[in-house]
Amino acid sequence: MGDQRDNGYNHHLPISLSFVTMASVSSIQEESVIMSELKHECGVFGVYGCEGAAKLCYLGLYALQHRGQESAGIVSYDQRNYYVVKDEGLVSEVFGNKNLTYLKGDQAIGHVRYSTSGSNDKNNIQPLYSKTAQGKLAMAHNGNLTNAYTIYRQLESEGALFQSTVDSEILMHLISRSKGSNMVENFQQTLAKIEGAYSLVSLGENYMIAARDPFGFRPLVLGKLGNGYIVASETCALDLIDATYVREIEPGEIIYIDNNGVSSYQIPQKVTPKLCVFEQIYFARPDSIVFGDGVHELRKEFGRQLAREHPIDADLVMSIPDSGNSAALGYAEESGIPYEIGMTRNHYVGRTFIQPHQKIRALGVKVKLNPIRNVLKDKRVVVVDDSIVRVTTSKQRVQALYKAGAKEVHLRISSPPIRFSCYFGIDTPSRNKLIAAKKGVKEIMEYVGADSLGYLSQKGMLDMITSQPNSNFCTACFSGDYPLKVRNKGKYAMEKRKIKLYAEKK
Repeated sequence: MGDQRDNGYNHHLPISLSFVTMASVSSIQEESVIMSELKHECGVFGVYGCEGAAKLCYLGLYALQHRGQESAGIVSYDQRNYYVVKDEGLVSEVFGNKNLTYLKGDQAIGHVRYSTSGSNDKNNIQPLYSKTAQGKLAMAHNGNLTNAYTIYRQLESEGALFQSTVDSEILMHLISRSKGSNMVENFQQTLAKIEGAYSLVSLGENYMIAARDPFGFRPLVLGKLGNGYIVASETCALDLIDATYVREIEPGEIIYIDNNGVSSYQIPQKVTPKLCVFEQIYFARPDSIVFGDGVHELRKEFGRQLAREHPIDADLVMSIPDSGNSAALGYAEESGIPYEIGMTRNHYVGRTFIQPHQKIRALGVKVKLNPIRNVLKDKRVVVVDDSIVRVTTSKQRVQALYKAGAKEVHLRISSPPIRFSCYFGIDTPSRNKLIAAKKGVKEIMEYVGADSLGYLSQKGMLDMITSQPNSNFCTACFSGDYPLKVRNKGKYAMEKRKIKLYAEKK
């Protein structure tokens, strides 16, 4: 286990930035090694001024486990020392009674990770911790910096030494080099230089800073627990520890928390918000409030609109569990067709089948979901799912339903076709691997073998969201209309130069 403590001994690097990391051999992954489904991003959680902060952080990360399953970490602070525990695996695998007791203090931040920037490598596990020229600092980050490689090359040319290949480390280097009169100004100067998506929480010496990018791509919320404060990616994490939801941290906002309470500042950039609509379609937990809407209720509305746009005569409506459940309920209620549980999900598969090889992927689909034959036999079935990415999984599921005895299978998708890659915190395949970028709806229907296929329209989807103007949402994965220029593309952008140099050396 990665138990580490900072007792004040300073391991100086040339740029006054020293990271506590997990020792491991770097494993560079190929660009083609990508799962066939959309992958979650990351989840962040912070506690300030609460007894047993690390244990609260542990519970918060448990609630956010759906946002990342590759690794987990917590950094705590007790007014003297920082304590670090992080490793590969699920929250339940990384933490136990012994190392939670080791994580002392009333301040802590935590992170669950799915790698959207950099390999799934131990040196990339967050939170990052460093002794910077501006003081000791730990940071957990959800999102992607779209100009990371440009800044990385500049910093490297100036003598910066990088311990990881995650874009989050760029933030730490920039903060270390900032010339503000206080840490808030250092953050303002740093965040003014970067582009892309970030919701982050940082733990300094007796203060906590949280920030959200000006577009507000990823969610971030503020809560209250007793006399202390909580920062979390989603409200479901507040619920688990009985914290009170205070408000969203606004796009472009920096909040500073210390013993005097919460202060709010702004990043010096004004843009129209571009909230990620896929948080509401798929990523967020149904019991969360995201961007002002209850996720379950909104997904039901997506399902209702889907039924209005693509009606069909059928015997039952079922979902692909679990992400399609809410939309399927909405479709059933609007259409008047009975809702049934047509597939059961094995919740104990874990990470065993999150593998890159096609043969193992196919086996994983069968192990995770199994049709209920007595429900499906001789029935005309409407199947509601949240999205289709590279279509292999959808094809296998449709075939499984026919094999279980379904007479007709009508596939309904509660989002528009995904035609473009995301560079703002979601790990999507490259565009040439997205089925909707190459085929029309009829061709996709024929490929998966369904009797019919209907996607929710982009207008229909956005019209169901009444808490925000339609223009406040990023729909680039559907339309290709990116809200800002992407200067470096791909999750391994900061590794490609290392690979090239190694090849030249050989």
